Amino acid sequence: MKQVDVAVIGTGWIGGMRAETLSRSALVDRLHICEIRPDRLAEMRQLTRPATATLDYQDIVRNPDIRIVYVCTAPEPTHFPIARDCLKAGKHVLLEKPISLEFWEADELITLAKRNGVKFTIGYSQRFNPKIAYARKQIAEGRLGTIVSVMVSRHLTRSLGKKIAGRTKLSPAAMESTHDLDFVFWMLEPAKPVRVYSQGAYGVMKPLNGSYDCMWNTITMDTGAVVVVGGGWNLPPGYPNYSSTWIEITGTEGALILDSTYRDNWLNTVEGGTRYPMSTMPGEQVDHMYAGQLGPETIHFLECCLLDRPVMVEPVHARLVMETYTAADLSAERNEPVDMPLNNEALARIAEWDRR
Repeated sequence: MKQVDVAVIGTGWIGGMRAETLSRSALVDRLHICEIRPDRLAEMRQLTRPATATLDYQDIVRNPDIRIVYVCTAPEPTHFPIARDCLKAGKHVLLEKPISLEFWEADELITLAKRNGVKFTIGYSQRFNPKIAYARKQIAEGRLGTIVSVMVSRHLTRSLGKKIAGRTKLSPAAMESTHDLDFVFWMLEPAKPVRVYSQGAYGVMKPLNGSYDCMWNTITMDTGAVVVVGGGWNLPPGYPNYSSTWIEITGTEGALILDSTYRDNWLNTVEGGTRYPMSTMPGEQVDHMYAGQLGPETIHFLECCLLDRPVMVEPVHARLVMETYTAADLSAERNEPVDMPLNNEALARIAEWDRR
């Protein structure tokens, strides 16, 4: 059996689950972890029993035995420099979304991976949701005919929204709907987006980081299909689950409705009232198995590297998603549609934001 040394840089919420998943895999010879918080590092060392545990990610970069790295750091501006250093060192990299905050950063990462002949992918775990995989299969097999429209409505509780939005000033389109844009474009391949129109509404998140509470994004594809992706993170604190999603896909020969509202597991206790467990987007470890998408995605990338298979998410696709949610942000600010690919005038406007 092939085995390999693997590292996880950043062992917070998502990185912690990836590290725990890898610690249980027979494909991992030795696990290495990196975390800047000493208390969390000690906690993860106790949980995963790694070969090494460090506060400095350069220890991972300099270790020639480590071939695969999962970059799971926060806040998001840390993604580019850490992924860049790992790719330069010739390591395969899975990077959590977003691929970067700047287009030139995304381009450099993609170039580095190609130049060094290593695998590079972005963590869009919804592709490992069986419902999403089923929808793509039905579309690919022509069961729905020509796709006319896709609608995705996703809402998070404000407690989870504050956890995400509190890290950096990024919109619901960039931080939440990015997953939905990814899997919709994946389902509709080879169609490409040509126009984006977005509207946002302020509420409880504005005092936290100036962000909208929700954004609704209408994307016109080059096939004529219309995609509507709505994302928000302001459900009240007492809402019984973390994430609630409804998906409608219509075509000339059929329709497919996907209920991902996570109401199938219903827990009621005296202390906590009603809760819908296992309702986060990435899922969670439940004793001996993983309930959700993040665990299978983590192992899939490991197998891609060991068996030299194509990665699930090509980085150029992640860049397209980045361009789309950037267009959505620009559209919401201007209150007008934005054409894609982004032209020089739009890129100049985005550059103005970065200087603010």
